[in-house]
Amino acid sequence: MKKFSILSAVLLSVFAFSQEGKLRKVAAVGFLNVENLWDTIRSADYIDGTKEVENPAFHRSIPVDSITFLEAEKYDGPWNDNALIGKKAIRYQSGSGDFTPSSAKNYGSKIYKIKLANEARVISELGAQYTRTAPAVVGLIEVENRKVVEDLICEPALKKYDYGIIHYNSYDHRGIDVALIYQKKRFTPVSSLKKELTVFDNNGRREYTRDILVVSGFLDHEKVAFFMNHWPSRRGGEALSQSKRNAAAVLLKQQMDSLRSTDPSVKLIAMGDFNDDPVDASLKDYLQAKGSRNDLSEKTPYLNLMYPLYKKGVASLAYQDTPNLFDQIIVSKNLIADQVTKAYSVYKAEIFAPAYLISREGNYKGYPFRSWDGDRFTGGYSDHFPAFVILQREP
Repeated sequence: MKKFSILSAVLLSVFAFSQEGKLRKVAAVGFLNVENLWDTIRSADYIDGTKEVENPAFHRSIPVDSITFLEAEKYDGPWNDNALIGKKAIRYQSGSGDFTPSSAKNYGSKIYKIKLANEARVISELGAQYTRTAPAVVGLIEVENRKVVEDLICEPALKKYDYGIIHYNSYDHRGIDVALIYQKKRFTPVSSLKKELTVFDNNGRREYTRDILVVSGFLDHEKVAFFMNHWPSRRGGEALSQSKRNAAAVLLKQQMDSLRSTDPSVKLIAMGDFNDDPVDASLKDYLQAKGSRNDLSEKTPYLNLMYPLYKKGVASLAYQDTPNLFDQIIVSKNLIADQVTKAYSVYKAEIFAPAYLISREGNYKGYPFRSWDGDRFTGGYSDHFPAFVILQREP
């Protein structure tokens, strides 16, 4: 296997925009693909449609051993909240059995604790070279359930920051979700919801994937909305799967446009693993995320902060020796300013790649230091580098 050199720098960064003067009040917002953060218990989804849809108990993750104690009917789909209203059903997760002590991965409490400590360390350091603290808001990708997020924020590296959690179970076939954690003293959530992405395979069968998580609230008393994404993968080939990511882009744009239409002052931050590069059709044509602030307008108000990084050859992951920048942050144009004001604006965006997140030897030298090499736990962190944006304003 060829060596992958683009990711070999200790820190890959670029100024999103040049700003005069020193930073005043700052906030870091970022996200991390935690590469299969599962607990050690085989789980299933329990959907109780007799409860209010907005109630987190409507759809929750439970141990498989608990199923015999619950009322549920045989149900073969469709799997969505509306179809399940009035019903109680069990949905098995295809990936849950891979992460147990009896699996080929031998995934027990020792590995789980190492995973938690590793991911907590990375999160605590996102943007810290600028803020001298942990990020105010962090998105998480590939979490199994709320319990693993609860365990994560209780790790010593994060516990002192008093993070809150926003998480909904999705109908993803593997059983992985996206989530958001936030420092309660910095961000006050007002509303949250999940938007289900409906896509189909080439035979017309429904493919169950991750929801888009939409969270609105106040970041240091400013109105902000976050959109967490983990778009459909390129499994089966980039071209054959492109329509699914295009559909995700349409759904994301609808949600962002809707919030802007309701309140033009709210500042929007969309982030996550888009499984496409900034120049691919989903982001460029369907979401219409621009690469330069000069291209922004009322009709095209979204800026991809990772486009300059992509043009410089920066990547956040690699597959079969092909570098990609799938991990991106996209913001609305009211977060762009020529100078520091009393309202938050973008200072810079980075892919976070310190030396300990980079593989030092072997076939994956220069790649992100991933947690798994097949069924072997490496002690690493993730197969993606995380990303963050620094926001700044006057005190």
